[in-house]
Amino acid sequence: MIVTRSAFLAGSAILLALAAATPACAQDLQDRPVELPPPSETPASADPDQVQFSATTLQYDTDTEVVTATGDVRMYRQGDKLRADKVVWNRKTGKVTAIGNIAVTNPQGDTAYGDQIDLTDSLKDGVVDNMLVVLEQGGRLAAVKGERSESGVVTLRQAAYTPCSVTDSEGCPKEPSWKVTAVKVVYRPDRERIYFTGARFNLFGFATVPLPKLSTPVGNGAQSGLLSPDIRYSRTNGFEVGVPYYFRLADNKGLTITPRLFTSVAPMIQAQYEQLSTKGAFRITGYGTVSPRSDLLATPTPATTENAFRGYLDGVARYQLDPNWSVSGSLRITTDRTFLRRYEISNDDRLRSTFSIERIDANSYFAINGWLVQTLRLGDRQGLQPIALPEFDYRRRIDGILGGRLNLQANTLSIARTAGQDTQRAFVSAQWDLRRITPWGQEVTLTAFARGDLYNASDTAATTVISYRGQNGFQARAIAALALDVKWPLVGEFLGGTQRLTPRFQVVASPATPNLKVPNEDARAVDLEDSNLFALNRFPGYDRWEDSTRFTYGLDYSLDLPGISINATIGQSYRLSSKPTIFPDGTGLTDRWSDIVGRTEVRFRDFVSFVHRYRLDKDNLAIRRNEVDATVGTKRTYLLVGYLRLNRNIAPTLEDLRDREELRVGGRVGFARFWSIFGSTTIDLTDKNEDPQSLADGFVPIRHRLGVQYEDDCLRLGLTWKRDYQDTGDARAGNSFLLTLAFKNLGR
Repeated sequence: MIVTRSAFLAGSAILLALAAATPACAQDLQDRPVELPPPSETPASADPDQVQFSATTLQYDTDTEVVTATGDVRMYRQGDKLRADKVVWNRKTGKVTAIGNIAVTNPQGDTAYGDQIDLTDSLKDGVVDNMLVVLEQGGRLAAVKGERSESGVVTLRQAAYTPCSVTDSEGCPKEPSWKVTAVKVVYRPDRERIYFTGARFNLFGFATVPLPKLSTPVGNGAQSGLLSPDIRYSRTNGFEVGVPYYFRLADNKGLTITPRLFTSVAPMIQAQYEQLSTKGAFRITGYGTVSPRSDLLATPTPATTENAFRGYLDGVARYQLDPNWSVSGSLRITTDRTFLRRYEISNDDRLRSTFSIERIDANSYFAINGWLVQTLRLGDRQGLQPIALPEFDYRRRIDGILGGRLNLQANTLSIARTAGQDTQRAFVSAQWDLRRITPWGQEVTLTAFARGDLYNASDTAATTVISYRGQNGFQARAIAALALDVKWPLVGEFLGGTQRLTPRFQVVASPATPNLKVPNEDARAVDLEDSNLFALNRFPGYDRWEDSTRFTYGLDYSLDLPGISINATIGQSYRLSSKPTIFPDGTGLTDRWSDIVGRTEVRFRDFVSFVHRYRLDKDNLAIRRNEVDATVGTKRTYLLVGYLRLNRNIAPTLEDLRDREELRVGGRVGFARFWSIFGSTTIDLTDKNEDPQSLADGFVPIRHRLGVQYEDDCLRLGLTWKRDYQDTGDARAGNSFLLTLAFKNLGR
């Protein structure tokens, strides 16, 4: 049957699904045992005032003009659907009533339930008893009674709200992790916001914090308002409370202001601005305060200074201008070397600001890059930190050249220092690779490489390491190399799986290269590893080139079994020339025979991951590099172990290659259903065996943390204890505590 008097369903759906996009909970939070209305069996009418409905029986009293539909009543109107046991329409009074097991869904997928709905036939106002709204995006809102005015404002009495699940993993009813109950709730569709009066916050079923006034936006849209507070304690700053307030400036931009109050130091202000457009986004965060500071980092008890402004800027941006062109950048700068650690913002010891313009297509790459570095490290001079303005890099790939692939590159770089060496560099290079598979299955790659460099350096005496300086003025350099790389994979079955044994051999021939007459800016941290064993140039960067003729041989092994995989690599190289190399002692590449390097990786399902990297001394098989990274466990309970020992006997003057030993341990243990304990520690194990100048005893804790956390679908609650063991200026060693409290869909 079709009723053309204003659609019954339209009003009931609007009233019951009044918070169509807002999180909700009810006085009766549990799901109702009511089946949802099924899709209409007939196409929807184009007339917006038409309502399609069906029922088991339909009665019309001509004396009272009352229409009564009973028995699985279903009504449909333009995507809205209703199901009820009984619907009564009094045509004289204009009152429409739906009774019993009512379920309503709207086009957005939200579902509303009620025991009885009373409406006027204008459908602009009405009353709902025992209302529950379950939203498609999650959350529920319910009340003992709900009223809707002609203006569209909905008022709920004795209501409650939660985005949390109300059932456990077995589907049994449970109390939500948190909810907000209120004497009165008002929904303003014109403002897209819900307002609570006489509210109280309930955590784990216990009424806790009274909230006389509270509001939250509809759905996932952001609106101005308070966010969850940040509470912590540290020895240096005392108790800290940060109360963020979010300003919604537009749909695509917002500003968060966070006053941070301390019991031991002056307040600090934090501001974060975010903006999104169709091309990209950017975010910038700033901190500012006034307090004494000291850059005398080596002094155990630095003298107190006068109050000064202290702050930090952190920004990031990326824009994709079209499918090929993009622009990105980052900004990190602070007023002094201890601000970040003092206020527990970051433990970084260097800050790098960058910008980049890139164009990428299928066969070419072009970039303009720039960066500057601010050091926060003890003993570093800021005037010696590099400023790159700019670097130009262009690469082109051409297939089908003499049956192979030709890669062309042109690069220029300018590095300036306010109190140190300046360097300019430009080069062009060409690399041709021809790859073939022989009838016996060997993979053979022939490589020809050529490059021409032009350098200009000034103030080279300001660089303390002589091998890094180069010569003042313009210097030219030519580089060439020929290489042959042969792999022979041998594949077979083993223990129900597949194993692959791949012997590998490489020969590289390159004429003598005048390396030391040009500066070394980007090839300082050189070390023989499994990752660069077969590289054409085992120096990182471009400023140093490995010349002469060398042979490199190695073996790759892999075994794949059900649930288990093992991969291993080992290799060594031999240089024909007996002339001294420019590799620093201890890098494993100084003599004609290199050290032996390898890597072993074992994985068992998603439960165990083990990676071991090593380097053995060619003369006595002493361990020069021993590095282990292991993960055992599941996503909920796991153990992380990292160990590194570099014992290469490298001169302490080369800071980029300093030996050290350290241990990192972290883990998490899940207990109950949502609770977990987590912790981590970093320990410096360096002693005179690794660094002859070290004064440490071989066991120096750096920092550790220990905490407990509860996290479910809508609540994260935790307490973390952290301890730092090192004093740096006014950033003092000691304990700090962080309270984490985050509520899903509550705050803005």
